[in-house]
Amino acid sequence: MKKKYTLLFFTVFLLQYAAFSQQIRLKKGTILEALPVQDSIPDTFSLYLPTTFSTDKKWPLLLIFDLEGREKQALSMFVQAAEKEGYVLAAPKISDTTSISSNMVKTSEVIHSINRMLPIHKERVYTAGASTGARFANLVPIFLKDVKGTVSIGASVANTDVLSVKRPFHFIGIVDENNYNYTQMLAVEKILDRFRFPNQVLIYESDRVWPDASYLKKAMQLFTLSAMAKKYIPTDSSYIDKAFKEDIIKVNQLKGSIKLLLAEQYMGEMMSIYGAHKNLDSLRLVQRDVRRNKLFRSMKRAENAIRLKEALLKEDYQYYIEEDVLSHNFNNLGWWNYQMTEINKFINGTNEHEKKMGNRLLGYVNALAEDNIDIVNSETLIDEDALALLYMLKTILQPQNFDFYLKLISLSAKNEDFGTALFYLEEALKKGFKDTDRLYGLEHTALLRIKPEFNKLVSEYLKDARYEIIEE
Repeated sequence: MKKKYTLLFFTVFLLQYAAFSQQIRLKKGTILEALPVQDSIPDTFSLYLPTTFSTDKKWPLLLIFDLEGREKQALSMFVQAAEKEGYVLAAPKISDTTSISSNMVKTSEVIHSINRMLPIHKERVYTAGASTGARFANLVPIFLKDVKGTVSIGASVANTDVLSVKRPFHFIGIVDENNYNYTQMLAVEKILDRFRFPNQVLIYESDRVWPDASYLKKAMQLFTLSAMAKKYIPTDSSYIDKAFKEDIIKVNQLKGSIKLLLAEQYMGEMMSIYGAHKNLDSLRLVQRDVRRNKLFRSMKRAENAIRLKEALLKEDYQYYIEEDVLSHNFNNLGWWNYQMTEINKFINGTNEHEKKMGNRLLGYVNALAEDNIDIVNSETLIDEDALALLYMLKTILQPQNFDFYLKLISLSAKNEDFGTALFYLEEALKKGFKDTDRLYGLEHTALLRIKPEFNKLVSEYLKDARYEIIEE
């Protein structure tokens, strides 16, 4: 006999083994942290059960990834959507300091643990993440056959070379037009179409990493509509009609705001998801009328021109950063400074297409620099000249990010290049750096800190030199 739970608390059995059985009490509507995967394994995960949860039906599971130790915060972003759409949420505790294979094993163990603990629908297990978490989330359905789809926020498919037509999964990309992955996300959508992977890309307008909760709800809704189309769950006509009306309202809002490119793109995504459920002839007519609109055509030409320009600039950035790092070409920092000036002109200009392109280019070149820093630091023998050049480049790209000034000061002092260390110290101080404790605690700067030039700069800008300045 099935038993319905109306209390806030209920008990289930977790991980039945021959050696032991452990009883655990779970609470609905609350994020539960540090749940054990197995008694013999120290790995843990966080879990959220919607307030409507009961054991008399099977539930979809969304695994959320954050590789920087913020899995609870990442999971909390999906809580509102999970309540509305009826999803169980889980966030495995993994790290970017661990290998992909090790993290994949941990993810598999969490899935199996939750399947033993809760009534999860085996055909409705999905992943999600933002930025680095999204790149890992994209890989999970490639390597774990139990996972049927992914929600990728701000990151494209990690590696299209490992995609297989024999193991398709549902890809839902969510990306801001200002994100440097925006154009790549649209390009990958075409690759997924060729592989016949079900996919949609949802575009939002904001400079935040996380989109509005409505986009996360829409992603879960798309998974549910797909599950109905595949007959994994019964077709719910009222659910489909409600979702379709919401999307029509969104299209009309975009059209009313003269955002015709976004309206046309959104209708294309609607075609891919509702084709199995409804006759879309009327929607096709609306999309055709938008495409014939003179303003739309003008916008499309402008966007295509911007994308071509952006692609060429990205090629230049990639080529020159590789050449500069390889040849230790410090002389080219002037060129990079000029490029930063040009990017800022785009960002601060009046052309909306160029403003968004400028933001994407800035994000792209920063990502290039940081990727190269990671590559250099991963070598057994670190090329400190290449590292110094990259730190200098980062001070140009992010002049208010004092981390790279301090790293450069420390590295220069280590190699007794006190002139460079003092130059970047003054640059940081000019731009508003004030953390004397952090400055005096820098590694490799003991000799630098007792120099009169160092203390003169600190006294001039911070009035807090710790050593007496003696003029000889």
